[in-house]
Amino acid sequence: MKILITGICGYVGSRVAARLAQSSPGLEIFGLDNLSRRGSESNLPFLEKFGARFFHGDVRVPADLDALPHADWIIDCAANPSVLAGTVGGGTTSAQLTGINLGGTLNLLEHCRQRGSGLILLSTSRVYSADALNALPLRKTPLRFTAAGGKAVPGFSAHGVSEKFSTAAPLSLYGATKLASEVMAEEYACAFGFPLRINRAGVIGGPGQFGKADQGIFSFWACSYALGLRPKFIGYGGRGLQVRDWVSAEEVAGLLLRQVRNPGRKAPRTVNVGGGTKNSMSLLELDNFCRGFFSAPGRTEGIAATRPYDVPYYVTDSGLAEKHWGWRPEETSAKRLELTCRWALENTDFIKRWWKR
Repeated sequence: MKILITGICGYVGSRVAARLAQSSPGLEIFGLDNLSRRGSESNLPFLEKFGARFFHGDVRVPADLDALPHADWIIDCAANPSVLAGTVGGGTTSAQLTGINLGGTLNLLEHCRQRGSGLILLSTSRVYSADALNALPLRKTPLRFTAAGGKAVPGFSAHGVSEKFSTAAPLSLYGATKLASEVMAEEYACAFGFPLRINRAGVIGGPGQFGKADQGIFSFWACSYALGLRPKFIGYGGRGLQVRDWVSAEEVAGLLLRQVRNPGRKAPRTVNVGGGTKNSMSLLELDNFCRGFFSAPGRTEGIAATRPYDVPYYVTDSGLAEKHWGWRPEETSAKRLELTCRWALENTDFIKRWWKR
């Protein structure tokens, strides 16, 4: 079986490629990347170790896709995943964001139509409504926001946010491009009959990821501390009570492997994939762990004002993925955070060279 991974030199793409290669030696894995993300070229030697072939190209350029070998499956990891992307100060224009995230998906869908390849679209939890997430019934504890119960919210329970949760705007420009990509992927798969899976991921992170303040927050926190920098709590009073769950790219790859091996399985096309309540942390809990690991003195400051599109609580309910694919995260959040901090501490020179905060 031949698998094409777009965005293969990013953190997620490279780790998915490595895990697939390790788990199934018979797979032929190759990938496309335009190397626009600072530090992405540093993953080329990593990919070579696992025999993954690299093609320099851009999903926004149909000719670059046409030049690639045939693939039985395409795993789309190419995206600008920043919630602030396309906005003022977000580091990219709205046209660039939609060109990459939506235009690139449309090109891949045409490629699948022409060649009969299956598509796995790595989507995001950011397709869920920011207003609805901000209206969740929550209560404050000294360390975090928690689900309060009482008021019933469609798609929300003690297990987190399910696929039935609202996708009404506002989502963020990033979230909107991914939701639009999902809709177009559904239409293409129905019209032209190729296999499609859509996986809505929460925070993905772990050793080897740099992270940013609006993307990969757990890795961002660890790398900041490793370099002697002190990130700040932003929003919701600046106390760090907002909560996210997270999962490693390697564990996400475990689900993807089951999907490519079982193209005809009767399962929902769209499932959530994330760490769940057991793998959730508040920023304050994350900060406490990092302060202890790096023996950092002092107190972490906060900014009270909340940024646009931020949400106080997001935990993934991956019940559908477990029911239909037998998938659940195995690695604990504490273990992954320890490994991430250790990697950051042992690779400070590497991080200084490549990281753009």
